[in-house]
Amino acid sequence: MSIRLDEVNKRIIHALMEDARNTSAPMIADEVGVSPGTIRNRIQQLEDAGIIRGYHANIDFERADGLLTSLYVCTAPVDERQRLAQQIRTISGVVNVRELLTGRENLRILAVGENTNDLQEVSQEIVSLGLEIVDEDLVRSDDYQGYHPYGPTEMEQRFSDFISLTGGSEVIELTVPEGAPIANRTLEQAGENGILDDELLIVSIERDDTVLTPRGKTEIKSGDLLTVLSREGITEGMLKAFQEDTP
Repeated sequence: MSIRLDEVNKRIIHALMEDARNTSAPMIADEVGVSPGTIRNRIQQLEDAGIIRGYHANIDFERADGLLTSLYVCTAPVDERQRLAQQIRTISGVVNVRELLTGRENLRILAVGENTNDLQEVSQEIVSLGLEIVDEDLVRSDDYQGYHPYGPTEMEQRFSDFISLTGGSEVIELTVPEGAPIANRTLEQAGENGILDDELLIVSIERDDTVLTPRGKTEIKSGDLLTVLSREGITEGMLKAFQEDTP
């Protein structure tokens, strides 16, 4: 699944990199100027596309249990680097492996141990796999922050999914899940059967990197990315047509 990184997606990534634990969809929505539903949908798309690969706690092992953290700088044969990186992840105590696109010093390994003996055992296992340890140091701290180019700028204006709206109108982007009431129905059928709220207008459909112009005979399929407009604002009840129908 491919996805374009527009300004909304970039701001989501920046916010989650800054503090995923304490950042909610409504908080990001308020900052960016779109609805919380749009933010939730975008996060799901970023996860499905493999751009957001997971959410991890940043642990201070020394404070947690007086543990030591060591960084190993290693050299692996280029054609064996990926395989060796996977093997290294199975070593007890290893918490992070980073592959670099260089000929030498192309692996960075982070390991945790109760004492220097534990870390020495990690070193021995690394060497036994055929890697050369070029350098080894104890880590004092390891901090992360958001990627600044994806964050807000001082002169930034608020935006709403590429469409400037007035008078209470609202736009939301959402992906149709399997089992949604509107899935596998034409827009005409959805309207006649009362599935699609009269206040909602589907203004575009993105399917397999192609943007379709909705018409009465257009069939909505699961996986479609819809841009939906309401001139009176969007409520949760209006979105039932696009949500998975659960018993």
